Amino acid sequence: MESPLGKAVEFLRDFGFFDIVLPFLLTFTLTFAILEKTAILGKTRIDKDTEIPNKNLNAMVAFVFGLLVVATANVVRAINESLPNVILLVVISVSFLILIGTFWTSPMDFPSKHKNFYLMFVILMFIGVILIFLNSIYFNYLGEEVSVLEYSIDYVTQNWSGAVFGSIIILIVIIVSIVAVMGGFGGRNNGKKED
Repeated sequence: MESPLGKAVEFLRDFGFFDIVLPFLLTFTLTFAILEKTAILGKTRIDKDTEIPNKNLNAMVAFVFGLLVVATANVVRAINESLPNVILLVVISVSFLILIGTFWTSPMDFPSKHKNFYLMFVILMFIGVILIFLNSIYFNYLGEEVSVLEYSIDYVTQNWSGAVFGSIIILIVIIVSIVAVMGGFGGRNNGKKED
């Protein structure tokens, strides 16, 4: 027997809450917050010394962006498929910090004490987010619906021995070698102290 909460979630799904309301609210909120923070559309003077972002214009632009996103089924599908996986990455990160907390007294010292591991962790999470979004964007290829990630992996595996991929690998090796010789992205001080 299905629980009442399960029926409520099913009712909200049938009602379009997850396909229309939530993507609209997310897009509207993020767009409005960015427009308020950056004040791209100008500011309104309240008194001689105080200016605030133009809320009316910001709200209208955010409203239009939200409606345009909801009207595009592929974008809504990408949002609905990718965000739960991004939240899974957040849960993995928090679990990692909990594990660190069992061995160290303060897991928040991890970024400052172990910068290389922290940088590697951030890069892995960034790559994970990119792969999640590439896996949630679909297009038709030869009458079949495939994700961008799936198409890219198939293309790479089928053309691995080509000259393009060989050139890319050589270019990556050269760039990594130059960065390693130069002492990383920050560069070396050559034994000199900075003032």
